[in-house]
Amino acid sequence: MLRGLDISDMLIIDRLELSFQPGLNVLTGETGAGKSILLDSLGFVLGWRGRADLVRQGAAQGEVTAWFDLPAGHPAHAVLQEAGLPDGEELILRRINTAEGRKTAWVNDRRCSGEVLRALSETLVELHGQHDDRGLLNPRGHRAILDEFAGTGTVRDKVRKAWGALGAARKAAAEAAAEREAIKAEEEFLRHAVAELDKLNPQEGEEAALDVARRKMQGAEKIRADVVNAYEMMGQGGAERHLGDAMRWLDGAATRAEGALEAPMAALGRAMVELDEAMSGVADAMDQMSFNPLELEETEERLFAIRAMARKHDIAPDELAGFAGTLRGKLEALDAGEAAKAGFDKAVRDAEAAYDKAASALTAARRKAAGKLDKAVSAELAPLKMERAVFETQITDEPEGPEGRDAVGFTVATNPGAPAGPLGKIASGGELSRFLLALKVCLTQGQSGLTMIFDEIDRGVGGATADAVGRRLSALAGEGQVLVVTHSPQVAALGAHHWRVEKAVAKGVTTSNVVPLSPPERVDEVARMLAGDTITDAARAAAEALLAG
Repeated sequence: MLRGLDISDMLIIDRLELSFQPGLNVLTGETGAGKSILLDSLGFVLGWRGRADLVRQGAAQGEVTAWFDLPAGHPAHAVLQEAGLPDGEELILRRINTAEGRKTAWVNDRRCSGEVLRALSETLVELHGQHDDRGLLNPRGHRAILDEFAGTGTVRDKVRKAWGALGAARKAAAEAAAEREAIKAEEEFLRHAVAELDKLNPQEGEEAALDVARRKMQGAEKIRADVVNAYEMMGQGGAERHLGDAMRWLDGAATRAEGALEAPMAALGRAMVELDEAMSGVADAMDQMSFNPLELEETEERLFAIRAMARKHDIAPDELAGFAGTLRGKLEALDAGEAAKAGFDKAVRDAEAAYDKAASALTAARRKAAGKLDKAVSAELAPLKMERAVFETQITDEPEGPEGRDAVGFTVATNPGAPAGPLGKIASGGELSRFLLALKVCLTQGQSGLTMIFDEIDRGVGGATADAVGRRLSALAGEGQVLVVTHSPQVAALGAHHWRVEKAVAKGVTTSNVVPLSPPERVDEVARMLAGDTITDAARAAAEALLAG
């Protein structure tokens, strides 16, 4: 409930402090006195998007503060908690606008964004008028209005959840199908390439090993002949034979040399041992250098085949084994994808069935509620002198989505037999005001803590009809708080609290002020609304009658 509003330096308002009460609060005043500025200021502190030039001329900044009572269970508590803002029994909103257009907002003395203000405002205040565009006259908002009346929140949540699951299932199926098609487009290449690679069966590190073996065999072919010649020169036909002969000759002469040959013979013996070791080493080297020419040919063929395959796929030879695994994995994915397709298709069908069930339940709930809403609005139209008018909620099919598959529109016929049409196009100004009031009364039943503002909703009606509008507003305010900006004396007379908006000019400066009216002042104000600038005794008497009424 709105308890107070402070405004400083906003348009033609210098300084204004207002305290509001429960029940029906009426604001009256001459055209141009500043009633719309008051609503603009309230909308500004609530974060509504409106006119930009709000700061009073010559002022550095404008400021608006509003405070509300928040009873336990009020939906604003959830908004505050989600935003991490201080929460309590009182809510204070403050917002400033500099002359340069910079806006800053606070909630309970904590900085916040305009988005948070707007989220709070949806739980605090509803503004309605003849040119209402916040849902009642906007066909795109009629479905939400019907859902609010029907209380379809739980069913609608199931539809949204089912729609999300359906979207996820369709996306997964589409992605899997696209992946299968992409692999299928290269299936022939994949199968040919995998067959080639499997036949070649390259191993990591094999190319380097083959290259080393090839170089070794090529080098051995060039030097083995020299090694063989060297071995033959050391063998029995060479050094070994000559050393043996020399040892035998010296051995025959040693007995006559009286020990002079012992040392040379010992050295020669050691030489023969070393020669034997050298020959053994050369023999081992010869064995290592021995190879089958066919082996060299096979090694070269294998090496060249691996290198050619690597060039074909533009990768390093050592990457061939892993590459074969990658291609094989794609083929396996293709084969598995074909098998999994049935699973994806079933998941989509199951999700479609779940969505259809939830959407059908939501449609049934909406159709049931539509009949109740039509009856409720018709019952409200009779006290508003529109008992012959027909209000109907039409539900038609539309493409499926997260809110179901129903299009909702409010149509009216102002007289029996007259063609029905959209609410905003068929009704005249006065009729439209009463349709809006009747609809709003039906929608707000059971709500609490919401401040409703009606901006000249009684425009275009008078006499008994205006009185009926005022009495319905008064009854509506009995369940909460209603602020009405009105030019109707019948409506003003039914207010529990009355303010007059007035404009004054001093030293060439125009300012607007709002003053609470005492009972005698209310008589004069209602008389002015009846008679104009000149208030007669008859007008006062009529005003007193209205106020007493």
